Amino acid sequence: MPHDIEPIGYLRSCFREKFAIPRQPHLAPAARGVLELLPPFDSGEAVAGLEQVSHVWLLFLFHQALEDKPRLRVRPPRLGGNRMVGVFATRATHRPNGIGQSVVRLDRVEAGRLLVSGIDLLDGTPIVDIKPYVPYADALPEARNEMAAEAPELIEVQWSESALAQARSQALRLDEPVVELIEQCLAQDPRPAYQKPDPERRYGAQFWDLDVRWHYPDGESIRVLEVVPA
Repeated sequence: MPHDIEPIGYLRSCFREKFAIPRQPHLAPAARGVLELLPPFDSGEAVAGLEQVSHVWLLFLFHQALEDKPRLRVRPPRLGGNRMVGVFATRATHRPNGIGQSVVRLDRVEAGRLLVSGIDLLDGTPIVDIKPYVPYADALPEARNEMAAEAPELIEVQWSESALAQARSQALRLDEPVVELIEQCLAQDPRPAYQKPDPERRYGAQFWDLDVRWHYPDGESIRVLEVVPA
């Protein structure tokens, strides 16, 4: 029997495109967003008491990855993008019903909206539910995942002098930790794992309303070249 799911709100995120979004939450603590709730959940009643909680689970829809035909096997980036495993063994965006979950830090509760950080969600993501994180039940020290036992290894991020000055200036304008956001996201190395970058190739992504450009000068590190309004 089909079930209809309606969003309870939409996330306004620092990530304006999918490229360079961290592949898991909390890999970029400087990544912030605002969950704007829809009626009738925007009155304040639905979030009463949530100020006692430091983190919440967000259940959401992968609205830009919905597919008519479900995938049974996927190529997770964690395995280099060239090995296929069952979709249920991964957190790939290609879900049978397009549903994802993410645990994020709850920075502030306001009537009609929640301020969150450590996010890995695209701007405009439909949120279908909010659940409080319960440490004694949700944190399981004996849990294991042999495919992703440790956090991914970080790549060094360097700055051109002009790009760093641009990022600091935009941080003041936006009142956001722009330098930290860029460093934390690019340190995850957003390029496909199978791709060996040419030092001359330029990559780009949008954070907030900023276009960020970088390259791989030696193939082993990133150098940020430009941070300008989109």
